[in-house]
Amino acid sequence: MTDPETKHRGLAGEEIPEGEDRLLTAPNAITLVRLLCIPIFIWLLFGRENYLAAAVLLAALGATDWVDGYVARRFGQVSNFGKMFDPTVDRLLMIVGIIGIMLVHLDIAYFQLFAWIVVIREVVLSVFVAGTVLLGAKRMDVTWVGKCGTFAMMTAFPAFLASADASLAGTWQQTALLVIAWCAAIPGLVCSMIAFFGYFPKGIIALREGRAQRDLLATGESPTNSE
Repeated sequence: MTDPETKHRGLAGEEIPEGEDRLLTAPNAITLVRLLCIPIFIWLLFGRENYLAAAVLLAALGATDWVDGYVARRFGQVSNFGKMFDPTVDRLLMIVGIIGIMLVHLDIAYFQLFAWIVVIREVVLSVFVAGTVLLGAKRMDVTWVGKCGTFAMMTAFPAFLASADASLAGTWQQTALLVIAWCAAIPGLVCSMIAFFGYFPKGIIALREGRAQRDLLATGESPTNSE
């Protein structure tokens, strides 16, 4: 039986289940590959000015978001680091992708306003989550409505970008891509904002519980036994 003093614990003092303290896992490697594809996206967008290829890569990175999570659960490789690494990469991918698309100044009505709302939401939420974790909050799981919003955004923005490719100018494909983009963007924004406002009370609760766990550990009492 493991000595309580040698158990691995998170920032809030919560006990990390045995085996979940690993870093070198297949799911984490997949997430790392997705992270390393961000510079390729930037190169396609600004270096080659190939909007269609950049849009396809961004869409592929968004569509494969489920792969690392599936591999982790299917092969028993869930890790505490992966639970934080995956959503962090997802958020970074979205922020970099959206800002990159904004910088190419797509000539689409209301696009810039929509994009600014999404970027501000992502930045504020990222700062809030990072701040609470550093202060000792328990890790907050991504909500279902938040996942829906992220999936919709990762459909909308690649579609917006692809529609601006010069090879599609004036074609029915361009119109179809814009329809797809707005049909995903509007419900995606609604879901994202619902999740956004839901994170703040959850963050306060997670911070309170995390600090309570650390206080119990400081007194030598097990947080598990105190519940």
